[in-house]
Amino acid sequence: MEQTKYSVGLDIGTTKIVAIIGKENEYGKIEILGIGKSKSLGVHRGVVNNITQTIQSIQQAVEEAESNSGLKIGSVVVGIAGQHIRSLQHSDYITRRDSEEVINDEDLDTLCNQVYKLIMLPGEEIIHVLPQEYKVDGQAEIKQPIGMYGGRLEANFHVVVGQVTSIKNVGRCIKSAGLDLGNITLEPLASSDAVLSQEEKEAGVALIDIGGGTTDLAIFKDGIIRHTAVIPFGGGVITEDIKEGCSIIEKQAELLKIKFGSAWPGENKDNEIVSIPGLRGREPKEITLKNLSKIIHARVVEIIEQVYVEIKNYGHDEQKKKLIAGIVLTGGGSQLKHLKQLVEYITGMDTRIGYPNEHLAGDSEEEIASPLYATAVGLLMNAIKNEARMAPATEATEGNEETGEGELVYAESGDTKISTNGERRERKSVFDKWSEKLKEFLDNAE
Repeated sequence: MEQTKYSVGLDIGTTKIVAIIGKENEYGKIEILGIGKSKSLGVHRGVVNNITQTIQSIQQAVEEAESNSGLKIGSVVVGIAGQHIRSLQHSDYITRRDSEEVINDEDLDTLCNQVYKLIMLPGEEIIHVLPQEYKVDGQAEIKQPIGMYGGRLEANFHVVVGQVTSIKNVGRCIKSAGLDLGNITLEPLASSDAVLSQEEKEAGVALIDIGGGTTDLAIFKDGIIRHTAVIPFGGGVITEDIKEGCSIIEKQAELLKIKFGSAWPGENKDNEIVSIPGLRGREPKEITLKNLSKIIHARVVEIIEQVYVEIKNYGHDEQKKKLIAGIVLTGGGSQLKHLKQLVEYITGMDTRIGYPNEHLAGDSEEEIASPLYATAVGLLMNAIKNEARMAPATEATEGNEETGEGELVYAESGDTKISTNGERRERKSVFDKWSEKLKEFLDNAE
């Protein structure tokens, strides 16, 4: 096969692991070259809790993607989620040495690097520093200060924080599976890249990604990320409830949920019954669909209400912070029947299901355009952006060929949303320190 420039996104989920290989075609759309998926063993609520099983699942997904595409996977972009993720708002400023010179990239880097020095709780590490608005000499609401004059440069930041051990465990699994870690990004950010339009981000939108183990939330307003949260409940808890409530095994509960499940109990009539085969010659069980949807409804309402609390915490009730585009649901859990109607009923906000097909080339398989693959497609988009950003940097620093090897680089998603000229800047010093620490840790652990 001819040498093509391709990138890889790896979604380590609670129920499935997806490796997706793709490249950008001449129209700027993403062409999927290969996809591999495996049952995720060893991940609980978005966090790795069994290294050996996770490594095996990653290898299985990667091998399938390689055999589908005929390509070899080297470096991957990985998503991170889990209940240990939290976000905070932070303001910081720098005083420039020479206010007669215009503000440049270096000043913005200095300001961002300063935020990385924030003192976190023990065991926590900053994952993303996303600039929101800038202030120059007290002049507020500046989206891009480059080229302006000023002595004091201020900015509001959205800072995403996670547990160091969880991040290192993901890195360990990637390395042990024989892969390089190209980038770690927050899963709700990846999903939002895949399913949200720029207009929605401008108008104000909440993305709810309902996965197997966690429900991820990302809120955008004026084209900028405003709030992120990870709620430790997902489709797996609904299956667990069905299993307990109907006294059946997990496999049957999952099938029941997918085939007959509905989030709206009023839909089913009392006489609609499904028969479940008994175990080892036991009598079959009869379950009414009304009861099934009552069980599902109770848990789904709990999940949506928790998400809605987060949306209110952001300040959705304030006129200025109103999310005009409402809610976008994605992830495997968003395929539950009548979920859209229930979300609209509870929150009173317009809702749609988000499919990642907008960024995919026209001839992509229908399966990949499912909400199930939103995070994986978003991670692939992130990998492609990274490649494009790293390419000029690599050419500029010839002789330093080791920069890309297993380096942990954070996706500075904030840059693209803020910069008007589309440039993305490398936050070199902070990334290097982080990557060296991680590499050292992984090497010592062997």
